[in-house]
Amino acid sequence: MARRSPAGSHISTALSSVNQLLAEGKLTLLCDAETDGSFLVHHFLSFYLKANCKVCFVALVQSFSHYNIVGQKLGVSLTTARERGQLVFLEGLRSAVDIFLRAEGEAHPLQFLREAKAASLQPLYEFVREALEPVDQGEAAWKRPVLLVDDLSVLLSLGLGAVAVLDFVHYCRACVCCRLQLRVLWRTPSPPAQRGRSLTFQYKIQDKSVAFFAKGLSPAVL
Repeated sequence: MARRSPAGSHISTALSSVNQLLAEGKLTLLCDAETDGSFLVHHFLSFYLKANCKVCFVALVQSFSHYNIVGQKLGVSLTTARERGQLVFLEGLRSAVDIFLRAEGEAHPLQFLREAKAASLQPLYEFVREALEPVDQGEAAWKRPVLLVDDLSVLLSLGLGAVAVLDFVHYCRACVCCRLQLRVLWRTPSPPAQRGRSLTFQYKIQDKSVAFFAKGLSPAVL
């Protein structure tokens, strides 16, 4: 008789090996449809802060207070991380108002909001580049730079074109990975059974965690 695996599992297990999340040069894009996957953003934010990484968080959806409250439930303090220089936080909601109160021509990461034509994300990229610029921290040096954006679709909603957003992602990835070493991997063709392999889970958001269930084993279908 086949042994039945436990119904619930931790989010890191459901997302595969935790070590893979710390791999250098990785780009992870979260896409949700017919459900809210925002809890994954909180998971990644707390995960990388606990892993002693330098994090630049471009928050375009919620306030700093919101992310900090959720972070405390997950065991991290965004306030403390920001005070010690580990976290650079751009609060998009507040910045969107401040930009219209600034003098004309004064630099701002969200400058595109004031540009009627030829809007550019270059100021936002420069903010990210400076935020993740390595500095001498002595014994408190961060492991590696991490950029989180929540979320990219907001940029499209604000009138930017898809090409401008893709260029921004490309340059940010180059900025984060430009100082890494080059690795050459010899890959063999994967078996047909492993091509296009995907996993489907049911989940239930709890107060301080998320429980995952194999499909069909949870009484709560989300």
